[in-house]
Amino acid sequence: MELEEMKTLWEEMSLKVEKQQIITDQLIMEMTQQKFSNRFNKLTIIETSGAVVCFLIAIVILLNIAKMNTWYLMACSIFTLLLLIVLPILTLRAIKGMRTMDVTQRSYTETLQEFTRKRRNMLLIQKIGVMVSVFMMWVSIPVFSMIMNNKDFFAQEHDPWLWVFTAAVTAGVILFARYGYRGYKKVTSSAENVLRDLEDHSG
Repeated sequence: MELEEMKTLWEEMSLKVEKQQIITDQLIMEMTQQKFSNRFNKLTIIETSGAVVCFLIAIVILLNIAKMNTWYLMACSIFTLLLLIVLPILTLRAIKGMRTMDVTQRSYTETLQEFTRKRRNMLLIQKIGVMVSVFMMWVSIPVFSMIMNNKDFFAQEHDPWLWVFTAAVTAGVILFARYGYRGYKKVTSSAENVLRDLEDHSG
């Protein structure tokens, strides 16, 4: 085989190897994108279900808003409505922003910076949610007392055991909210590990 033929054959082989590498890199990026997005699928299902429940409760309050015959009951109703509507929307938006984040079109550093920003935003919303959920529970008690019993909660005398029960429920809400927050941290840590694998590949 002459030198010129060997050179041509070598160039053809190099070109094939290069094309194969490009295809392999594209497949790896697509798989990474899919793995990253899948990390947030369970959260999306859980929070969407929770949002539906919140919106249904908000509808019940709206249908009974005329029963709130004092300024403080009306204030409790409006505050509860705002929390039931705004908080789920903010949560779902944060999850969607993370789940649909494109990890294939930017450099690893830029992708990690965007991920860090969105994770901080998501976890901040969850921290706020932990505090707000307890406050909303207390504020909503007078609202549902009026809806279900047509009685002003603040104008009644209450059995001391009611406060014990309420305190126990409050503790349960706090524990559940903290459990949910830890779940968010676990999911985002898992998603970050996917990005770390991308760094190893790019390196």
